[in-house]
Amino acid sequence: MSCESFPIGIAYDENPDNPAIQMFGNRLFKDQSPTELLVEFLLLMASSKRITNGGVPFSTPLPDVETLTGWPDMGTLQYAPKARLNLKLFAFMGASRLDSRHETHRQHYKELLERLQTNIRVMEGGAENDVLRTLENLFLGFQGAGSGRTWCAQSFLPVCPGIIAGETIWNETAARRNPPADWDDAIGNLQVYFTMNKHRFLGRGGEVWYLQLCNALRQKPESVVEWVRESGVEIEPREQDPAWLHAALQRELGRLLTHCPQTVTDIAEFIDSGVERDTPKATDMRDHTPRFVDAGWCPADSWQEGYLFAVDLLRLCMANLDVIERLELLEIACAMQVLRSLSVQSVRHCPPERTVSWPGYRLAVSAPDEKRLPVKRISQHTAKATEKLVYRAIRCDKVELPSNVDDRNKILKNADTSYGGKLFVSTAKRIGLLVPRRGPGARFTLNEQLLRLLVVTTVPVGGRLTYDSFKELVEARHGLVFDADGFARASTWADGVGDVHLGSHCDAWFQEMLKAAGLLIELSDSCALVENPATNGNSE
Repeated sequence: MSCESFPIGIAYDENPDNPAIQMFGNRLFKDQSPTELLVEFLLLMASSKRITNGGVPFSTPLPDVETLTGWPDMGTLQYAPKARLNLKLFAFMGASRLDSRHETHRQHYKELLERLQTNIRVMEGGAENDVLRTLENLFLGFQGAGSGRTWCAQSFLPVCPGIIAGETIWNETAARRNPPADWDDAIGNLQVYFTMNKHRFLGRGGEVWYLQLCNALRQKPESVVEWVRESGVEIEPREQDPAWLHAALQRELGRLLTHCPQTVTDIAEFIDSGVERDTPKATDMRDHTPRFVDAGWCPADSWQEGYLFAVDLLRLCMANLDVIERLELLEIACAMQVLRSLSVQSVRHCPPERTVSWPGYRLAVSAPDEKRLPVKRISQHTAKATEKLVYRAIRCDKVELPSNVDDRNKILKNADTSYGGKLFVSTAKRIGLLVPRRGPGARFTLNEQLLRLLVVTTVPVGGRLTYDSFKELVEARHGLVFDADGFARASTWADGVGDVHLGSHCDAWFQEMLKAAGLLIELSDSCALVENPATNGNSE
């Protein structure tokens, strides 16, 4: 591996020839949805963690400052995820595909219901079964991703710590070849009948974001200040201090999962481990100690985009938002970080022919109902240019490829399809930044959620920015442009044609969209303010 990693010296040895993993970290993967990116990120945050096998476990969302700044070489981050199979079985069994319900699953589901029923006390006129159905519907309502999968491979929305779980996959082929006698037999031979380390859906993207965060917060203050000045991202002075940002994030991330009533976590943990303890003991423990697993690594020089992600997270956590709205915006923030990380890292190690200022690329954003062909064409060109940028990066001399031509072509094709340019395209389409979802002519646009995210993370909580300043900061942080001058810069970067004439009202749709969302205050025909209406949800 040629690109330096964080933690320093950690190498990916499962598939060392994959050039996209060498370039972007272990790993960003097309099959991981935005929901699962957030679930995995919060799974690390909520789990017990340690640095290396002999490290002292800690349960805070982030390591302390001393651990961050003194992170040892080859110091693998390890965390102890909980499987929560009993809770998943209780919530998702009834809504799973009939052909995915093995007989041992049915038997344990029935036994679990019976045990829960004996522990329920209802007032006169009530029925235990009604309580069970109500609880089952409650937790089914938190279904987040994987509705078409086996019950154990699904994920909850991470509304509280008690329902955040690691990935578990039922090995249907092994069970068909050698059927387990019962549930005890299945969990007693856990490695035969269940897979908990393949990262098929929780594909390690959340691990990359967590490590990016750690890497960003261990930087020297003078390095951060210099980068902020040169890049034009203009974050607040106190946010430029890694120690202050670390303390603020440690506090706010700790509060993030407390907005849902504690009762939900208490009930979830009672269902999962209160009435039947053999299952969590088999899945979560190893030799009478928590089952720690290794996290991956991120590029060491990706700390800059990691720092922006840290600021985005802090502002989202501080804003007084509804629980579900905050989670939706956090999902989109994780997806936008995929786009930013792929693009910035590609520019960093494989500079394009025509360069622009930080972040080194430009995405021309058009109206959702755009009719003007020149505008659509420029937006389409920037989409193709970004995909090409990533394509070139995983073929640059920074990555190592096998000498055999056939092997090299096969590896590059797989990297393009699942880890490179197609990852950028699929992620952008999933969050509505790139439309249409299918067919040719994909171009960049915005929806209401993306607009909300840009305002909440760009404008300080409860603050205001002039409309022009807002556009400049969004361009500096995400490479998104909206007006005629921005389109000229984007066109120059994408295809070398910077002489475009789109008129002074090219971005009128953007102003109207902000106004319709209640985020724009018009002071005059030539001056408007973009307002972040969210207040500080944690102010005393």
